[in-house]
Amino acid sequence: MKKQRKSTKPKDRKSRQNNNQQHVSPGRRNFLRRGRNIGIGAVLLGGTGYVFAQNFVSMRHEHDLTRVGNGRPTVVQIHDPQCGLCRSLQADTRKALDMFEDGELDYVVANIRTAKGKTFQNRYGVPHVTLLLFDGKGDLQEVLQGQRGSYELRNHFQALLDG
Repeated sequence: MKKQRKSTKPKDRKSRQNNNQQHVSPGRRNFLRRGRNIGIGAVLLGGTGYVFAQNFVSMRHEHDLTRVGNGRPTVVQIHDPQCGLCRSLQADTRKALDMFEDGELDYVVANIRTAKGKTFQNRYGVPHVTLLLFDGKGDLQEVLQGQRGSYELRNHFQALLDG
């Protein structure tokens, strides 16, 4: 007795219609999927660009040494970006500054890898891993050398504000 082979052809109209719908739908689905992916990509790309732009603007503002003596007390860090202690001091300084209201103190970084930063460092004769505290007129009030904790820095910053 021979085995009967099963037919691979659809037997009724409903299955033919379902097959036709499957052939029509993927084009539309692919179009919608691509549109969705392009939309998500555009949002992600725009968000990333915005974050980088804000970071660039704040970094440029943070390295502007002309802000010393602008009427607000200023903390200037003599900074070497390749030095681990400098990066740690920068993080502790930012933590201490976060304890104050915005606009009370200016924070400026003198990067000694740039000509302006090196000139600023040489003017005051200090090594890196150093904070210089200036009053609103731009007069040097205190020099803090070496690593310090954020609470100790906060006390020095408060003394600078109190005058």
